[in-house]
Amino acid sequence: MSKQAPSAPGRDKRRGKPADAAGAANATGHADTAPQAHEIRPGQSIELLKELHILTRDGKLNQDSRRKLKQVYHLYQFIEPLLQEVLADHPDVSLVDHGAGKSYLGFILYDLFFKALAGAPRIYGIETREELVRKSEDLAARLGFGGMSFLNLSVADSISSPSLPERIDVVTALHACDTATDDAIHFALAKQAKFIVLVPCCQAEVASVLNRNKGKSLANSLTEIWRHPLHTREFGSQVTNVLRCLQLEAHGYKVSVTELVGWEHSMKNELIIAQYRDLPRRRPAERLQEVLRTLGLDEMGTRFFAPQAA
Repeated sequence: MSKQAPSAPGRDKRRGKPADAAGAANATGHADTAPQAHEIRPGQSIELLKELHILTRDGKLNQDSRRKLKQVYHLYQFIEPLLQEVLADHPDVSLVDHGAGKSYLGFILYDLFFKALAGAPRIYGIETREELVRKSEDLAARLGFGGMSFLNLSVADSISSPSLPERIDVVTALHACDTATDDAIHFALAKQAKFIVLVPCCQAEVASVLNRNKGKSLANSLTEIWRHPLHTREFGSQVTNVLRCLQLEAHGYKVSVTELVGWEHSMKNELIIAQYRDLPRRRPAERLQEVLRTLGLDEMGTRFFAPQAA
């Protein structure tokens, strides 16, 4: 293979700028620069931001990581007011991140909110993959985040585990795939959570049931909504979140749904926030059962369960 002739000295051959003006460019072609004072919040752990690959190892930001940092703050803006409301009631705020994975969300919340609290605030990361739990434990120890705990538990075990309080203030599940979001809901209901924050992902179970029962429902003109495979997938995803919202409302929660704009550039950016208000349950419980019957999803009643309408 022949070698290319070297570029002119002192020039950035991609943009025709002097090399010293172009800055140290990373592999994607974006210059790494020191973060501005307004970009990193006072007191944030620089080591954590490096571990999360928001900052480079030498403490700089590139275009991609700067965008990622803005997304982190965007998510935090939704959750921080909920934590403040709990804090106004009692100092020992508790939060469980269900299906925590690498505990990305938990670490950010602890760094921005929990580590400055008095009392006994706790964040618990629940994850079924033991190796991820161990890595999170190691990172929390290195950072001195003593109020974080990580548990290698299934959903059923997490509900009854003595390692967790009987009641939890806030339950989150960020991009918990398919039925993992429903597992987080079941946990939150069992723990009487005041707030539930969900970003669902990859909802496939309802779509598979719709597809399997398609032949039985042909007489129903509504079947046209999910007759084609692409529509089955998209409609199934939409219906899944509608059922989740009805389920939460049937347990007395006030539910709001919005977009978590730009998070990881994912199309799965629906944000569901539920606050327990002890609201009337009868109508949403009846609507939940009606939707299940209408769409031929009766067999899923145990997953999207609701109290008996009184």
